[in-house]
Amino acid sequence: MKKLMTGNEAFALGAYLSGIKAGAGYPGTPSTEILMNFARYPGVYAEWSTNEKVALDVGAGVAYAGGRALVTTKHVGLNVAADSLFYTSYTGFKGGLVIINADDPEMHSSQNEQDNRYYAKFAKVPMLEPADSQEALEFVRLAVEISEAFDTPVIVRTNTRLSHSKGVVEVPGRAEPDPGGGVLDGVERYERNIPKYVMVPGFARQRHPVVIDRLAKLAAYAEQSPINRIEPGSGKLGVISAGVAYQYAREVFPEAAFLKLGMVYPLPRDLIKGFAAMVERVVVVEELEPFIEEHVRLLGVPVTGKDVFSRTGELSPEKVRRSAAGAGLAEAPPEAAAAPSLPARPPMLCPGCAHRGIFYALQRVRAVVLGDIGCYTLGALPPLSAMHTCGCMGASIGVVHGVDLVGVKDRTVGVIGDSTFFHSGIPPLINVLYNRGVSTVIILDNRVTAMTGHQENPGTGRTLMKDPARKIDIEALVRGIGFEKVDVVDPYEFKEVVRVLKEHLDSDEPSVIVARYPCVLSVRERKEPFTVNLEACNQCGNCLRIGCSPISKVEGGVSIDPSLCNGCGFCAKVCPRGAITA
Repeated sequence: MKKLMTGNEAFALGAYLSGIKAGAGYPGTPSTEILMNFARYPGVYAEWSTNEKVALDVGAGVAYAGGRALVTTKHVGLNVAADSLFYTSYTGFKGGLVIINADDPEMHSSQNEQDNRYYAKFAKVPMLEPADSQEALEFVRLAVEISEAFDTPVIVRTNTRLSHSKGVVEVPGRAEPDPGGGVLDGVERYERNIPKYVMVPGFARQRHPVVIDRLAKLAAYAEQSPINRIEPGSGKLGVISAGVAYQYAREVFPEAAFLKLGMVYPLPRDLIKGFAAMVERVVVVEELEPFIEEHVRLLGVPVTGKDVFSRTGELSPEKVRRSAAGAGLAEAPPEAAAAPSLPARPPMLCPGCAHRGIFYALQRVRAVVLGDIGCYTLGALPPLSAMHTCGCMGASIGVVHGVDLVGVKDRTVGVIGDSTFFHSGIPPLINVLYNRGVSTVIILDNRVTAMTGHQENPGTGRTLMKDPARKIDIEALVRGIGFEKVDVVDPYEFKEVVRVLKEHLDSDEPSVIVARYPCVLSVRERKEPFTVNLEACNQCGNCLRIGCSPISKVEGGVSIDPSLCNGCGFCAKVCPRGAITA
């Protein structure tokens, strides 16, 4: 049976068919839909863990007990899970562990475009890289087999293009899963093996040579694996490529011979040298870093790579052809017709978003805002322009504490979302209190993980499996840590928000403000739209400064588009003339 599936859908089905019965991860574009789709299959368990390290530890526990586990993460999420990746490389498992890692070339939804192939080399674990949805399904099964055969975690690398593009997948008729490991079936006894699983220095020293030996065996496996294959072609040009970049290169160089790599670490040394001997010129086409190219050069093979193809951004057939033409490797593409010039449309907070009230208030009190990762990061853009740093998940609280240590004269505040707070905001908040800090932190509690598509989190009251769960009370948690100055505000109550903000920012004690209102898209909240009385409007511009897309300037004042307005009424609360009414 053939189905049209995205890479993420195919990964989920591949995991199910491989007998993986437990999955854990944290929402992060472009990986999010893998676990969401996996959770729909019968007889499996899936969870949104509080962060990626927790997810990988959960996966390790499943595999230690003899089960097969799936862990999903975007590229920067693997940074969070790196400690766990490295210890699991040493310990191995009784069962199997597959980590699907989604890189994001071009930074469609990320703060950097790191190349996580280097994690495989660094941690000494194998990495597979499928090139289409069919391989996405097949490579998960292969990853499980490698994990169990070689006693190792296995990383399967995807990227935005593969994760979200659709391709034809051949699915077994009844799509029956492999029986797999024992998760959810019950295991008689946990198998104790202290020297293997307890990574104190004495035992870790014994495990390191095992890891080195395993890597040599994996390298031998890479030489023989059919997922690393030579595709015959002209003897003039030989192209080495993997993943989605292979599809682009195949289109641009139809006559060339290809070494198509499905296992990108460890790389097959003899296969590469043999392929190079078959052709006059070797070209490596890969996105981001020269990972394969560097390996080929170390084998003494002259190669064309990043001296021709870009080291930044996402590749495409057009980009590969243009770069190749500049180096005399392909014919120049025909001149494309000039695209019509369209006005730029920057991203902005949704109509009715409760974050808008907080950022407008922060703008009005002229605070320096140390921000975090979430849809509220859009508060940095004009006209709000009310976020001044944003680095990674959970950084805001540590950063504001550091800024406050310098003693700047500005009012300073850290801003973090509810899901991000659960992910990595609690330790730095404890740090503020423990180290006698004076910082104010605002937790934007919209009751959902909004930016990645409204996934559940510990504050939503339900799990990824849609089961009811205990709702974590952020206010009670913060008071339990030891904060005494804590307030909960409704972001739409502008005057009250400003009053509480000033009180906290002018205080000498550490404090927390919980700004609580559910995401309007998540709850599908829509009220009667507001309108503008142009006779009362004096064109002061206050309503335009809140950056709400339904509001636009027209002759004689402003106008509100009723098809976009969701009736939150925040614009009416900032209008000094009472010109905006429902």
